[in-house]
Amino acid sequence: MPERPELVPGTLIMLVLRVLQTGPLHGYAISQRILQVSGEVLQVEEGSLYPALQKMLMKGWVEAEWGVSATKRRVRFYSLTPSGRHQLTAELSGYNNMTEAIQAVLKFA
Repeated sequence: MPERPELVPGTLIMLVLRVLQTGPLHGYAISQRILQVSGEVLQVEEGSLYPALQKMLMKGWVEAEWGVSATKRRVRFYSLTPSGRHQLTAELSGYNNMTEAIQAVLKFA
């Protein structure tokens, strides 16, 4: 089985913010949603996800609330704040500019 590619550095926060744009999710559901939407290509490890969520909490981009998952476990649900929506827009813009620049070099160099 081929190894999954690693996330491009700096994209995890953008991906999590985008997934939370559709509504609150707990950590495992966030990682599963990214995996599902990416066609099983992008796998987010716990060791990366939870520190990123903590950073986003501290910056006010997400908020968290304790609840119960579908499997009856106590989990923390994360949701996007207005500041997080603004940050997502900024992250997407920066990412799009960077990928356009990379594509230009690949095409014309």
